[in-house]
Amino acid sequence: MDRFFSRGRLSVLSLLLAALLVLYLLTLYKLQIVEGEAYYESSTNNIVTTKTVTAARGDILDRYGRVLVSNRTCSNIVIDTDKLFEMDDPNAVILQLIDIVESCGEEHIDTMPVTDEAPFEYVDNMTSLQSSFLSGYLEAKDLAPDTSAVELMAYCRDRYEIDPGYDSRQTRLIAGVRYELNGRYDVPTSPYIFAEDVGIETIARLMESDLPVTVEVSYVREYNTSYAAHILGYVGAMTADELEEYPDYDMNALVGKDGVERAFEEYLHGDDGTARITSTSDGVVTSTVYTEAPEPGNHVYLTIDIGIQEAAEQALASYIAEENAQREIDNAEAEALGNTEDIKQLIDGGAVVVIDVDTGEPLAIASYPTYDASSILEDWDELVSAEGNPLFNYALNGIYAPGSTFKPVTAIAALNEGVITTTTTIEDVGVFTKYADQGYAPTCWIYQEGLTHGVQNVTQAIMNSCNYFFYTVGDYLQIDRLNDYTKRFGLSEPTGIELVESTGTLTTDEFKMQIYGEPLYLGDTLQASIGQGLNQFTPLQLAEYCAVIANGGTRYSASILKSVRNYGYSEEIYERQPEVLSTVGADEEYFKAVQDGMYAVANDPMGTAFVTFYNYPVKVAAKTGTAQMGEGVTNNATFMCYAPFDEPEIAIAVVMNKGSAGSAVAEVARSVLDYYFSFQNSTSTLENEMTLLK
Repeated sequence: MDRFFSRGRLSVLSLLLAALLVLYLLTLYKLQIVEGEAYYESSTNNIVTTKTVTAARGDILDRYGRVLVSNRTCSNIVIDTDKLFEMDDPNAVILQLIDIVESCGEEHIDTMPVTDEAPFEYVDNMTSLQSSFLSGYLEAKDLAPDTSAVELMAYCRDRYEIDPGYDSRQTRLIAGVRYELNGRYDVPTSPYIFAEDVGIETIARLMESDLPVTVEVSYVREYNTSYAAHILGYVGAMTADELEEYPDYDMNALVGKDGVERAFEEYLHGDDGTARITSTSDGVVTSTVYTEAPEPGNHVYLTIDIGIQEAAEQALASYIAEENAQREIDNAEAEALGNTEDIKQLIDGGAVVVIDVDTGEPLAIASYPTYDASSILEDWDELVSAEGNPLFNYALNGIYAPGSTFKPVTAIAALNEGVITTTTTIEDVGVFTKYADQGYAPTCWIYQEGLTHGVQNVTQAIMNSCNYFFYTVGDYLQIDRLNDYTKRFGLSEPTGIELVESTGTLTTDEFKMQIYGEPLYLGDTLQASIGQGLNQFTPLQLAEYCAVIANGGTRYSASILKSVRNYGYSEEIYERQPEVLSTVGADEEYFKAVQDGMYAVANDPMGTAFVTFYNYPVKVAAKTGTAQMGEGVTNNATFMCYAPFDEPEIAIAVVMNKGSAGSAVAEVARSVLDYYFSFQNSTSTLENEMTLLK
């Protein structure tokens, strides 16, 4: 042991320890004394920020899993305000930023509701968000609520020290960005994004210019179909009201504004996460640590078949374009001959709705005119003032007198209430004279040609659309009993769809008193019996009603939500089950009498839809309708049908503003049937594939 710890070895060990100590002291001296200032500056220049990480929004798919709306990553430009206001001339830098973005063919975001050039005025179509932001800005700056646009611009010139040498447009551009940046410190809204979804050229030029901006990755909605715009809806920045509606959302969140995007916001919107980001003073990110991971939204499957939707929209648009072109020719000829009574107004809107008879599920909801959902915000001003109001959903919110398509309701009510039997006959004598002494004697439509339908049973009366027959049975029923059956069929009732819809109007004392200040008269009941008067329903209600006739009396919910899956498609969160809303409660025999009458409409040579369906390979049952709009206004056209007649699968309703006659628009429904029956095999395959995914 003494030999192991010899004096020589201890000396060597001591020298080694001394050398290590000296090296350690020299290193500390270098780090703390020689390079200490540099390291201190570097550490203080590291910037740690906490940012919200936007969660991806769920996709929207059709009933077979075809993606209709998805997400695409995008790059947004955000101004680094700390760096901007350290610069000698922030306003000149803002103009430089705008110049680069515009030269790359893109636009910066400017929501200041003031016209682009002098004389400055507030814009006419100010959005609710612009209005609320402006009010908040004026209040925060102690400006009067009635401050004019000119006064606001004068304030901005002074407050932001905008050089008087700039022209009016440059002044407005600078003021717009300063208004956005400064106002968002005072008004609780989303952070300002200078330019959204910019291209690589814009990013490269901004980075090369060493301007005070950063690039942030986000998502934009991508529409994978040019159809179903009125169904899908769109997303946008939250308004002041929506900030209250969604208190847990980040202020920069995009929310559904209309259609499915809004109706199923709770499923589609994910939960944003947070990240701690460390970057150097020159903006280089050195680390990103997720403190809370974002949870993406769920995927929503609709009941819509995008193939049928496309066929319906194309048929609708093609018919209207061709019919209007022909009317312009015919009207010119009639005007030249002085035949002003022959002039027809142009069709300015219409709708087609297709329903699954056995479930009530909407397979297509088409409205015309329509728009491009992917650019609705950019096109908003043009769409608002466009002819035909393309933003209006005629299928869900347009209400129309059903015309003769209503007569099956009157027939079922009369049969089920014992007013008539399936063998009861009524002779059409042309003029219903029961109330002639009171000054009211309506005529059958065919009497205008000096003809009558003669003796009719209920099936024949449906085929021939005999007004006289339905005046008679409607008079026996009276309005309360008729209205009861109207509601059982879902007409004037909510359909169950999650989108915004009108419920229509019904012929009642209360409604007539509200509109006209007078009670119902006997004539109101007679007019309601043939689908005229105060009864007005939506195309969706008419299609669901047709499905009730086809399936023998069961009205299902028109919910458009098929199912919901999680973002990874691994878990089914919701699956739709057919929901019965009401039943008509009439004997099968009574439905058969009406169904046979509708079959004759499409297959008997005397039927009003025979020309369209006489040689059709699938047997169709139909009912045409013409809703009179008053003197000088072209009649609206209504049409409904279902097929196949023996084992019904789908029901269709077509409504056309100023369509003239229901028989004329039957070809639109035929085009939809063509698609449906041509693609039955392929859709069956898709149905099987979807079943396997569950």
